[in-house]
Amino acid sequence: MTDERADGGSAGSGAAERSASHEEIRALAAAARAERRRFEPPADGEAAERALSYVREGVAPVTGVYLEAHTGGRNVRFSAAELRSLHRALNDWLALYARCYGVRVDPDATVRTAAEILLQTHDAREVARLLTDAPPRR
Repeated sequence: MTDERADGGSAGSGAAERSASHEEIRALAAAARAERRRFEPPADGEAAERALSYVREGVAPVTGVYLEAHTGGRNVRFSAAELRSLHRALNDWLALYARCYGVRVDPDATVRTAAEILLQTHDAREVARLLTDAPPRR
């Protein structure tokens, strides 16, 4: 089975395999990797604010790229590499979100699942909460 590009052609290798969202996906994945490397736990009382920043900077945009490509009749097909990057970026951002609450997880959520939750809840923070179970319920 071959992926189809946004222009309707078949995906091959290299640049021909890229969707119109390629650079945005690359930037989101790079930002998530960099943030994971430099993460330091937030100060007392700042966990919720920092966690929300990870939702705004990462979870929402990653999910948005996926949704935008699959709505409006465009039905863009991402290359396998782009889907891996979206998947890794989403899970990096989710791990950062959870770490703000002292929860160490290695999530393995799909972008499709995140998008489905977002469509149901209309709340990117709820996407992160449901996929990480953070903050822990007391």
